[in-house]
Formats: sequence, C-alpha cells, structure tokens
Amino acid sequence: MNHKLYGNLIFELSKEGRKGYSLPKNHFGDYEIPASMKRAEDAALPECDELTVVRHYTNLSNNNFGVDTGFYPLGSCTMKYNPKINEEMAALPQFQQLHPLQPAETTKGAQALVTLLGRSLSALTGLAHFTFKPYAGAHGELTGLMVIRKYHESRGDLQRRKVIVPDSAHGTNPASAAVCGLEIVEVKSLSDGTIDVAALKELIATVGSDTIAAMMMTNPNTLGLFERQIPAIEKLVHKAGGLMYYDGANLNPMLGAARPGDMGFDVMHINLHKTFSTPHGGGGPGAGPVGVREGLQQFFPVVSPYHGNFAVMMRAYAYILTLGREHIKEVGPLATLNANYIKESLKDVYELPIDGLCMHEFVFDGLKDKSTGVTTMDIAKRLLDYGYHAPTIYFPLLFHESLMIEPTENESKDTLDGFIAVMRQIAEEAKTDPDQVKSAPHTTPIGRVDDVLAAKHPVTTYRAMLQAL
Repeated sequence: MNHKLYGNLIFELSKEGRKGYSLPKNHFGDYEIPASMKRAEDAALPECDELTVVRHYTNLSNNNFGVDTGFYPLGSCTMKYNPKINEEMAALPQFQQLHPLQPAETTKGAQALVTLLGRSLSALTGLAHFTFKPYAGAHGELTGLMVIRKYHESRGDLQRRKVIVPDSAHGTNPASAAVCGLEIVEVKSLSDGTIDVAALKELIATVGSDTIAAMMMTNPNTLGLFERQIPAIEKLVHKAGGLMYYDGANLNPMLGAARPGDMGFDVMHINLHKTFSTPHGGGGPGAGPVGVREGLQQFFPVVSPYHGNFAVMMRAYAYILTLGREHIKEVGPLATLNANYIKESLKDVYELPIDGLCMHEFVFDGLKDKSTGVTTMDIAKRLLDYGYHAPTIYFPLLFHESLMIEPTENESKDTLDGFIAVMRQIAEEAKTDPDQVKSAPHTTPIGRVDDVLAAKHPVTTYRAMLQAL
C-alpha cells in the first residue's frame, strides 16, 4: 500500500495474533448474550501490541497543528493562546466532577462563578444581563434573535419579521435569522467596506419601518474595519422601531477599548472561546452567552436546561481575573497593532483592496502581481510547507482572492516578523518558481486532495478505502 499517500493506518500495523492487553481470569461465571445482540462475524479490529498503539497515536498527534505549536493567523476566528492557568482552573476536581443533575445546593460555587462572570461581561460590554445557556456563537445568535422576536410579539408588533444584514456579514447572521423564522434584507457597503448609511435609510423606507425587527452588525466588520457611523445607524433602526444586534465574533479588538452597550446595541452574543481564550479548532468547544440591555432579560428563551460548556466559562473567568481591570484594556490595542504591522509590511506584494487603519484583522485580495497565476489557495498550501497554519481564505466573499489574516495580542514581534518573511518569500517564489507554489504542500503527510470529491464522497472506513484502491 502507498504509505506516502495514506499514512500509517493502525490497520496497516496490525499483525494477526498480537495483543496489547490481557484480561484477568474470569471469576464471575458466564452469561449468554442474546443472539439478536451478537455480531454475525467478529469485528474487523486491528491486532497490535500496546507500544505500537502508543507510538502510532503519539505520532499522529504530532501532526496536529495548534496554537501551542505555532502561529495561527486564522482570520475572523481569534485563535488566541490559552494560558495554562486557565486549564488548571478548569481541571479543578471540585468543578470538573460536577454533574448537571446533582442538587442545586451542592453547586453554589459553580453558580457563583457564572454570576461573577456575568458581572464581568456586563462591565466589559455595557449590557445589563447575560444568559449562559447557548453552547456556541451561532447558538447565541439564534438565542438573541429569539429575544428580539419575543420582544416585538409582546408589544403586538407581529409584522416585524425583517432583519437587516450587511453584505459583509458572517454567514451565520442570515442563517440564524432564517432559523428563527425571520426574513433577511441586505444592506450594501460603501467602497471603503463600511455600511452605506444612505442605502440603509432608503432600505428602511422601502421595506417599511413597521416591518423592521432588528439590524445585525459585526464591529469591527468582517473586513476588520471599525464602523464609524454606528450612532447614525442605531438612530435610524431605533427610530424605525427595530433593535440593534451586535455579533460579538470580532469583539477582541474592542476589549477594554469600547463597549457595544454604549454604542446603542440592545442584544449581543459573545464567543467566549474566541475573545476569552479557549482555542476552538476542530469544531469546539464553544460558549455563546447572550447579553441584553435592561428590560429585555424577561425574554430570554430556554434554549437549554443547563449552562452551556461550563469549562469554557471557567477558562474565560480565569482569563479575565488574570488580566484584571488595568490590563484587559490592553488586549484590543495590541491586537490592532499586530494586525496593522503585518498589513503594512506586506501590502507592497499582496493586494490590499481597502487601505487605511484596520482593527484585529485585515483582508488581502491575493498577490499584487496577478500575472503569476498563483492563487490564494496556492499561497495557503505553500504556507504549510513553512510550518504555518494557513489564514482564512476566500472569505469574505467581497473579493475574489480573499486572504484574511488575524494575529492576536499575545503574538510577539519575532513571531510576526517570521510570518512576514515567509509571506514575502512565497510572493517571490510565485514570480521565480510558480509551479513550486502551485503544487504545494510538499512536506506534509498528505499533499493536495480533491476537496470537492472528498466532500461529496468521503471515505470513512478502512474497508471502503481498500475497495477504492
């Protein structure tokens, strides 16, 4: 079998008759298993000794990329370092061994932590009350929109079903609104990437102010730009009778610098796993608490009988306590500084569609020299050869070759300089040896795969793989 293509599967290491364990002698007698619960044939499990198994999975783990092993410039996701003291706190047995169904009087410490975390988030966001039921950011979006819908229904405004979403919004915004049974209307951006206030005013007039339920905004927006017209925007939406929803996915550069509640937002969700340091690669874990202004807390829905992902909350509270009031205000400015440093260092070789000050992230539109034929996908693949995780690519959809980069506040100048040097090297390779970039990666266990084929016809079992050979 081609090991270079498929790697060392545990099945390939199997040798008939090898065992990695021995069970103690049976002292309990024999019990007949019902025929309906028996396999027709033995399970096709690999037969390996313990050392082979340990080495196999240890070697696989060494192929994983994480924030503990290297720089993670993943745009729009804030993959910041998770301090180890956070893990120590989350691993305390007094909390870790709690059960959601044990008597409430025995969980007062956990309840106190949630209360204190809520107060901290209120202080940081300017919103009065939080619910910790949502399990992720998108779940938080849905929860916040349910609050908004219930608010309008309580006032008899049943016709308010339209949610205004900017064309630069995260894809979860319109998806969450649709799941909530609301309608999406899109407002366009100006050439500088910010919301067109004149277009918003016209849109409200066109669809009818009495139909507006809310406007969803991410600030800084998906291009990493601060929306400077928020006072005018929130005045228009509130005058129309709608509420303002703040997507907290990009909260990191605002941390300690500005508060959504002070800007006029009524509802927001926070990705604790982004802004408050629980790396969330591989789909989790996450937590998406929702905050509301005074008076809206009565509309919190019961989206879960339990608080979501309590360990994420513990990490977040440990992070807040570690930084303290005096240092948490440094997070946003440092994240912004790092992003602008990379942007300014590379904009002579990578296309910067919107110039000017960015916040925690920015977007290139591929290489400045388009004649090389090297695409954003090629650049991302080549970065793997140099030991870097690729940034977010082909998002946002406003540009054809989007390359979104987000360094966080904890990355050193040395790390940023190393990344900048590699990005410049790839730009040079695109000119001198484009085929090397187009055929990357060259040093990873698996080279380029057919993404479409893998998505439509995934091979998830060893037997199916053998049949495919």
